[in-house]
Amino acid sequence: MSEHIPQLVKNDPWLEPYTDHIVRRMTRLQDHLDEIKLRYGSIETYASAHKYVGIHYLAKKDVWTVREWAPGAKSVSLIGDFNAWNHQSHPMTLGNYGVWQIQIPGSSLQHQDLIKLHIVGADGSARDRIPACIQRTVQDEHTHDYAGQIWHPVKPYVWKNNFDPSSIDCPLIYECHVGMSGETPRLHTYREFADAVLPRISALGYNTIQLMAVQEHPYYGSFGYHVSSFFAACSRFGTPEDLKYLIDKAHGLKIAVLLDIVHSHAVKNLAEGLNEFDGTDHQYFHPGERGNQPQWDSKCFDYGKDEVRQFLLSNARYWLEEFRFDGFRFDGVTSMLYNHHGNTAFDHYDKYFCDGPDEDAILYLSLVNTLIKKLRPGAIIVAEDMSGMPGLCRPTSEGGTGFTHRLAMGIPDYWIKLLKHKKDEDWIPEEIWNTMSNRRFNEANIAYCESHDQALVGDKTIAFRLMDKEMYWHMNTEDQNPIIERGIALHKIIRLFTLVSGGEGWLNFMGNEFGHPEWLDFPREGNDWSYHYCRRQWSLVDHKGLRYQHMNNFDSTMIHLANKHSLLACNPAQMLYVHNSDQVLIAERGNIIFIYSLNPTQSFTDYKTPMPGNIKPGDTYRLVLDSDSHDHGGHSRLDHSVTYTVDTNNQLSLYIPSRMCMALERIQ
Repeated sequence: MSEHIPQLVKNDPWLEPYTDHIVRRMTRLQDHLDEIKLRYGSIETYASAHKYVGIHYLAKKDVWTVREWAPGAKSVSLIGDFNAWNHQSHPMTLGNYGVWQIQIPGSSLQHQDLIKLHIVGADGSARDRIPACIQRTVQDEHTHDYAGQIWHPVKPYVWKNNFDPSSIDCPLIYECHVGMSGETPRLHTYREFADAVLPRISALGYNTIQLMAVQEHPYYGSFGYHVSSFFAACSRFGTPEDLKYLIDKAHGLKIAVLLDIVHSHAVKNLAEGLNEFDGTDHQYFHPGERGNQPQWDSKCFDYGKDEVRQFLLSNARYWLEEFRFDGFRFDGVTSMLYNHHGNTAFDHYDKYFCDGPDEDAILYLSLVNTLIKKLRPGAIIVAEDMSGMPGLCRPTSEGGTGFTHRLAMGIPDYWIKLLKHKKDEDWIPEEIWNTMSNRRFNEANIAYCESHDQALVGDKTIAFRLMDKEMYWHMNTEDQNPIIERGIALHKIIRLFTLVSGGEGWLNFMGNEFGHPEWLDFPREGNDWSYHYCRRQWSLVDHKGLRYQHMNNFDSTMIHLANKHSLLACNPAQMLYVHNSDQVLIAERGNIIFIYSLNPTQSFTDYKTPMPGNIKPGDTYRLVLDSDSHDHGGHSRLDHSVTYTVDTNNQLSLYIPSRMCMALERIQ
């Protein structure tokens, strides 16, 4: 009987009452994979709808074929620059499975021509719509209307670098937004990012970038999360070739590139998106109220519909193959997983299997993860989930959903709560440790203490919570302001504590590594459409007279240390010693010993620390990270020439300055 128990249950006996639920999910996935293989030959072929529908030039016949799935529509016609936007001249014919089609001579459409579909819907509406699988859209600078654009350059992009994402044993992710990546208050481009920002990221030691706001979205201020055209790379930042140049250059620097992909919802706009595309409310989305995501004012996909699953699977394939992304960060997974979109307290295992899970969404996520791993072995697939669903980051063969990592969303919430409600004199290191290390066994987490969410207007970054307005006046290296001193010291401790003990990967949002002083605020009516706060001020970290450099230097030292030792690919961190009254905690991971002192005033000399059994008397260590060093903005209280030897009682004797952290590496 035991051989029929999923590995997921064997790994977690608390899941035993839900064995039947897990087996049903596994069986349903396998049944769908079997059906796909029978009908299409493979899941890869099934996920190629974008190669059939959409606008395609057939060179052998010198014709353009245009197909669109719109089963409820009464009529569809092709309109654009080529026919002076005439609604009657190029009607499309309804074929099988609700797909409309037309062929036109190759000379009819030219590279960069604008194009749309005129659709008379099931409800009698007559609207000009953008094709669902269009691969480029552009916005008119005068009317601000979007249109599809024929993208058929004479010379396709020639890739220069090959990259294998399986070379990344633990992702150290730099979360990026191309549009705000420069200093001048304007939109910035894919090529500017590639040439100016990628070298910074590489120098810091990050091995992965996560690109936000790539899928086309009509409202810049949505951060890219209200997607309208799922197959189109955002034209605000340049051409598809420009995006390929960015990814190619990252691969040349041995940096993996993840797409922040949005399959959890879609923009509700009628002019740009998929909403009521064929004149019904249920072509791509659930009908009625279930089709609305009230928290985000957007539309919810119907993952139970075969055509919708095929559309989304094809979308994942397109980004992997056309742009060579190395994986995805799936946005809004919690909203997908549950009919209630996560609006509940996840205080019992029933919540994951009985009370509200959307089994169709779980099936879709299992399918897309299966597809990704076939197309891009070694791909990094991150779920933005705060519910903690068991098995989300385990293979589907074990009863899991197939993600490789989950964002540790509780960690930044914890730091915010701690910073808001407790003086650091009252911080309890053991409590912090328990929060950081409390995660599901054998399911990889991406740890982070802040992301783009905390950088937005209405919230605060950790640096700004710690130092607030003092950052505007006292960041000069000669200024000895106590608020700044405390803030920089704690900023470094918080980051190292989180990285070492919080997970199996790391994430940082662009600029947070050096304590970027200002929030993010997209151009909007409320700020007179200003780009002033929608940029990154690299000049601050480059200025040798300012202290931003010190936080940046520390982050680089921390990331390079993690990279050198594949730290986050090692077993979880082990706490060796804690003294809550002293506010001292010592831990080990990857044979590196980490010492944290949260004590704001007291330094300790000859501090005796017991070592674990794998460390023997006579083992000697050297200092490899010191938050108190001059380069890291500290007071240089440690002598870097000193080595530390384990005594006969299997203890280390340490000098631990106040409010700092350090790391010791064994001397071979």
